Amino acid sequence: MLTARFRRRWSDNDHYFGPFTYARDRCGYRPLAVMLQSGCDEYPGCQLRVSGFGHTFITAVPRWLVEPYREKVVAKYWDAATIERMGRDWYWNIDPREYGFTLSDGHLSVKLGRQTHDSSTTQDWGCFLPWTQWRHIKRRYYDADGRVYYDIIDRGTYKDRPHRFAVEQMIKKSCPAKTFIFKDFDGEEGVATVRINEGEWAFGTGLFKWLSLFRPRKRVRALDIEFSIETGRRKGSWKGGTIGHSITMLLGELHEAAFRRYCAENGMTFAGVGLKGPTR
Repeated sequence: MLTARFRRRWSDNDHYFGPFTYARDRCGYRPLAVMLQSGCDEYPGCQLRVSGFGHTFITAVPRWLVEPYREKVVAKYWDAATIERMGRDWYWNIDPREYGFTLSDGHLSVKLGRQTHDSSTTQDWGCFLPWTQWRHIKRRYYDADGRVYYDIIDRGTYKDRPHRFAVEQMIKKSCPAKTFIFKDFDGEEGVATVRINEGEWAFGTGLFKWLSLFRPRKRVRALDIEFSIETGRRKGSWKGGTIGHSITMLLGELHEAAFRRYCAENGMTFAGVGLKGPTR
């Protein structure tokens, strides 16, 4: 029972050997990390976690290595009955402490002590490593015939950003679109207005922009879809359906081919080309 109490759970692939936990993650979250963490009510005592290359090792370590942060707080809103029942007018505010680092998907997070989940008091620091990141450099819109309509260059300066969203929305709305008639899964008919845009990224940020000389640019083409009706099996419920979103296009696809594929994958029926009824 004592051993089970000190076992640390990490994933669905855990294996326990006394107070030790080992997990192998072949996909998903695979950080590089060394972290010393204080205990809590669920896991008393503290633990040391080491992760790398899909392997994670966790072991219980002596509690005195790192104790949780404890602060005596005078209760301001307890009534007299609560104070009498508790036998005091204060309580302990307890936060875990963590020391170490985690590196995942190019983001470095360093833990330096008390973790409050409040940016004004928590003791940590983090940043994206510039030699691991992609920077956005261009958004390209295509007209109804698949020809280039407009390029929006992202210069990455704060001066350009205040009005960037409004300008891009104006260009998007002015871009010639295709319209398709479809039937939703329940037979309700609607109109989809679709446009093609393509994002372009170069490798490296800040002082490491020169790394883009050694890696080709990354381009992702998307089909923006706006529906004239609410669609999807959740429509009409409190969760709601969808009135528009984007999908990633496949190589060689244009408006109709991409929308036909979307219909086939989402229980819709492609009913023709053209405008019928109002669009959003």
